[in-house]
Amino acid sequence: MFDVRDLLRLASVPRIGHQKIRALVSHFKDPAAVFKASPREITKVPGIVKDMAVAIAHQEDGESFADEQLKRLKKLGGRIITIWEKGYPDLLKKIYDPPAYLFVLGEFAETDRYSIALVGTRLASSYGRIVAENFSKELARLGITTVSGLARGIDTIVHEATLKSSGRTIAVIGSGLDVPYPPENLPLLQKIAKHGAVVSEFLMGTSPDATNFPRRNRIISGLSLGTVIVESAENGGAMITASTALDQNREVFAIPGRVHEKRSAGPNKLIQEGRAKLVLNVEDILDELKQQFREFLKREHEPELPVELTLFEHKILDVLKSDATHVDTIAEDAQISPADALVNLLSLEFKGLVKQLPGKMFIKL
Repeated sequence: MFDVRDLLRLASVPRIGHQKIRALVSHFKDPAAVFKASPREITKVPGIVKDMAVAIAHQEDGESFADEQLKRLKKLGGRIITIWEKGYPDLLKKIYDPPAYLFVLGEFAETDRYSIALVGTRLASSYGRIVAENFSKELARLGITTVSGLARGIDTIVHEATLKSSGRTIAVIGSGLDVPYPPENLPLLQKIAKHGAVVSEFLMGTSPDATNFPRRNRIISGLSLGTVIVESAENGGAMITASTALDQNREVFAIPGRVHEKRSAGPNKLIQEGRAKLVLNVEDILDELKQQFREFLKREHEPELPVELTLFEHKILDVLKSDATHVDTIAEDAQISPADALVNLLSLEFKGLVKQLPGKMFIKL
């Protein structure tokens, strides 16, 4: 519709963010026209005061700034999508403060309108890791896009589990696309870009400052029909995402946890206060969002074949709990030798019914 360089020229002006850019384009119809206007004309735009208007009218290095931004983006193989384009996510357009543009690696797909966000603590417990992994795998199997923030812990698990299940996932980051955070997730970011999208509203070169993440969180929830809080302290970042989802009139779901576990305090409080629906599985989410998923759920999915189990495998599943248990304890409870227990536990893991943790600990899925 217009040259994105002009949007970036506006972004180079101090105190001119996404909200003011949208207001300026709405008033002048074209960002190029803003630079042809006088400061007096520019101040007619709501939220633009005199010193801002003067800075816009007399900005000198905006073109070189825009060229440098696009050069950095091109080096990564990314692009910019503006809110005035057809390819901009419809769900995100409907929030109160959508970004005027997004820096994107990868591609959005039509099916991304059926997206569920999963977020949680960076210090996930084994319980939280398994729940996040199972939910992500099931959503991927159903063809539902997962959305998260690429952070350590639950976010990373969501993206990795989705990709392992050949699903689509979207990562929203709180820095420039050329400043991935955390840095060790660069290989994961690159994989996501091939099987989904990595997005940011922040200019290239922007550091992952703490103040960026609340704004990042509103995009995570804004891209999604609902947000699942897996584990979070009461003041954790995931709770900010829950609040933005509620502000956007989107559904919030919470995984219940142990009463005295700090990492479960956030979701437990959301449930207690009636701000989130308690969910135990993906079906609970789809049931709550059946209206939004109406067309999606018409698609037929192949029924799962029943898993055949041996006598020993049945014995192990009967005694195995949802808490991590050592192989020797499992063998004793099942009244079989530790060697037989280990062989059959590995078989159950292969069948997707058991997960092995470090130290020969096992947990029932």
